[in-house]
Amino acid sequence: MSSSLVHSNVAGGVVTVTLDSPHNRNALSRQLMAEFSSSLAAAEQDPDVRVVLVRSSGRVFCAGADLAEARQGLSSDGPREIVRLQRQIATLPKPVVVELAGPVRAGGLGLVGAADIVIAADSVTFALTEVRLGLAPSAISLSLLPRLAPRAAADIFLSGRTFGAAEAAAIGLVTRCVPDDELAAAVAEALTELVKGSPQGLAETKRLLTSDLVSRIDRDGEQAAQRSAALFASPEAQRAMQAFLDRR
Repeated sequence: MSSSLVHSNVAGGVVTVTLDSPHNRNALSRQLMAEFSSSLAAAEQDPDVRVVLVRSSGRVFCAGADLAEARQGLSSDGPREIVRLQRQIATLPKPVVVELAGPVRAGGLGLVGAADIVIAADSVTFALTEVRLGLAPSAISLSLLPRLAPRAAADIFLSGRTFGAAEAAAIGLVTRCVPDDELAAAVAEALTELVKGSPQGLAETKRLLTSDLVSRIDRDGEQAAQRSAALFASPEAQRAMQAFLDRR
């Protein structure tokens, strides 16, 4: 059997869910997404858990879709699974905090967009690189567009450029950025405050905050997933993905 790519640990009312797939920079492979979903489901059912912390091992938080699987036609349901993960994060009746200590690319930004609180180190960079591969950030637009001003979305979606944590905070993508050596303390402080909430208070307050996002996912999710899957299967994207993999 394959080694686990996601690990969970519960302590002090917080479950820490760690993405641990360094061989592909925590790309959203079928296995990683399935294990991440299972970890979230377990957290929802655990009465000892009030808050979920998502972090990563290794240098990269998430490189986006697993292009090797996409190129081999192994992940035709990948976009639908990314939509489902965003909905699972948004509807989880417990706050989801994301700790960013490394780069986030493409589909990985969907996890960021769906989370409730995101704290990033100053050195973290972001990029929506889909446009350069004949793709579009269709599935993850469900959680990203509600977070971003339209002009900011147009800039980073169309250019595919790399931008930093300070800009990500300014445009609403992350909650705040902090110096790298203060990241752990900032995350710990946020968790300490969150676990003071009662389970009902946290669940109902989160429901208020995510109502519009969940409605958007329910309304547009299937269409976005189908559009994304069609783009991944297109000849132009297949050629671009192969060229990217060859360079890497």
